[in-house]
Amino acid sequence: MEPTQPSVAPVTPERTALRRHYLMCRPEHFAVTYAINPWMDPAAGASAEKAVAQWEALREAYVALGHEVSLIDPLPGLPDMVFAANGALVVGGRAYGARFTFPERAAEGPAYGEWLRAGGFDVREPEHTNEGEGDFLTLDGLILAGTGFRTDVAAHQEAQEFLGRPVVTLRLVDPRFYHLDTALFPLDGNNVAYYPGAFSPGSRAVLERLFPDALIASEADAAVLGLNAVSDGRNVVLNAEATGLAEALAARGFNPVPVDLTELRKAGGGPKCCTLELRSV
Repeated sequence: MEPTQPSVAPVTPERTALRRHYLMCRPEHFAVTYAINPWMDPAAGASAEKAVAQWEALREAYVALGHEVSLIDPLPGLPDMVFAANGALVVGGRAYGARFTFPERAAEGPAYGEWLRAGGFDVREPEHTNEGEGDFLTLDGLILAGTGFRTDVAAHQEAQEFLGRPVVTLRLVDPRFYHLDTALFPLDGNNVAYYPGAFSPGSRAVLERLFPDALIASEADAAVLGLNAVSDGRNVVLNAEATGLAEALAARGFNPVPVDLTELRKAGGGPKCCTLELRSV
């Protein structure tokens, strides 16, 4: 009789958190007065007071995790300025500025560019339409770049030339996921989590080839903007409703940090939308 082999529990890898520097904008002027994505409905009503309270909890979560948070002053008449991720792409101390698709947000690009320039960053004014880290997500060896709704493919080439980092184009096809950061987020410098249904067949094939061990999110978690998340390599700040995603992250050794951003989601935003990473390297 063959001896019984003892069962061996799968080894959960040790995750290392890296201290980050984030730029955020307090939503003092937050409102939903127009509709430029499928999440926005002016008739639904939105409370700036509630949005501020939820945003403060997000900022406090970052600080509690040991991250540095800088603030840009909100400007009247720019209710979406809270979504700092859209303001630029910052890599290696250089900032590729934003040029927004819709006129309602056009003034945000220069406002973020001015703040970054004053902070000592080398800022490139873009020639092509792009919405910053909404459609550019940085890993150790490359930058993933979304197109299909907000950012021109030409901006991908422009960013690559300015930043000197390889840029991989991914096409979004579901209007609910109008920015790349609503459908995918870096788990660390080498891997990602994403929802396949947000991407074209060719882009799904690219993601499968680049990230064979990616965490695949369900439509249910993606539909509450669970993938609009921020990871420091160990701790993942994500929308509280994305419970399946949180369980999958924990199973891989990550520490899910759920937050309530239901008010800001009325404008199509979550934790990542509110967070622009200022990378010095």
